[in-house]
Amino acid sequence: MKNNDFLTLVKKRFSCRAYLEKEVTDEDIAYCLEAARNAPSSCNKQPWRYIVVKDKILKSSIAEKCLLPGLKMKWIQDAPVIIIACAQTSFVTHKLASLLSKNNYYQIDIGISGEHFVLAASSLGLATCWIGWYKERKIKRLLNIPRRVKVLSLITLGHPKCEKTSASKLSLNKISFIEKWGNNGYE
Repeated sequence: MKNNDFLTLVKKRFSCRAYLEKEVTDEDIAYCLEAARNAPSSCNKQPWRYIVVKDKILKSSIAEKCLLPGLKMKWIQDAPVIIIACAQTSFVTHKLASLLSKNNYYQIDIGISGEHFVLAASSLGLATCWIGWYKERKIKRLLNIPRRVKVLSLITLGHPKCEKTSASKLSLNKISFIEKWGNNGYE
């Protein structure tokens, strides 16, 4: 893959909030999960666990009962698939090491794995949206998620109804510094 091919893929990905009523194949879901599975992780613990929700009643329950109040996101249940991104934590890597370093490694790991998932979806012409506006306890109860497993994100998945609209991005010199904070960055 050429550098420009990867950047084109990254720029193609967007947060989709309108999906076609078109099924996502199990083959495409498995492809995205395979990309997520191959992400690197702290101490190779691979804490990611993904629940694939396609059932209309479950999707409706998630949209109606498991989201935080204030933002109505009815479009979630219109997505053909909702992915529940979870972390099955390890005591040594995710509790003890995190306590010492003040870094939540499982959150970093799920972020990397989840981004592999959404980029794989984009490569297939599918669209996604990361969602963090949920009630973890309600989702865990609804989907029988064990107590020690953490729900870190929901990801909708489907065929987009519309094209990506351009979101402005900060320039490289606003987000990068050379050697020290505040030094001019890349152009």
